[in-house]
Amino acid sequence: MVLREYMARMDGQDPDKALELLEPGFRFLIALPGGGRSGESRDDFAAYIAGRGAADRVHEIVRYSVDRDVETAYGFVVEAGVPTGAFLSAAVVSPAGLMARYQSFFTTDFALVDRP
Repeated sequence: MVLREYMARMDGQDPDKALELLEPGFRFLIALPGGGRSGESRDDFAAYIAGRGAADRVHEIVRYSVDRDVETAYGFVVEAGVPTGAFLSAAVVSPAGLMARYQSFFTTDFALVDRP
């Protein structure tokens, strides 16, 4: 289940380790309240990671599912112990077990399910 591992690495001390989980032609869209980020390669995603800035950030996954080659996760982003919003993310997993495509939506003003 690559999506869980990806989020754990993004939350860790070295988020660049998440790049190891991506196909070279990885495509992504991350929709944020202030605008979206997208790209068509692992290098584009590396640039996204570099621009994020350090934060005491954790993705708390509260729902997770797998349907063939698609994994989805729903949860909350918590920074310094305070929830900042909710996310709904999905990934297409390649036959090699790496993320080929990723789409994530983050909102600060709506939660699909309650946070436990």
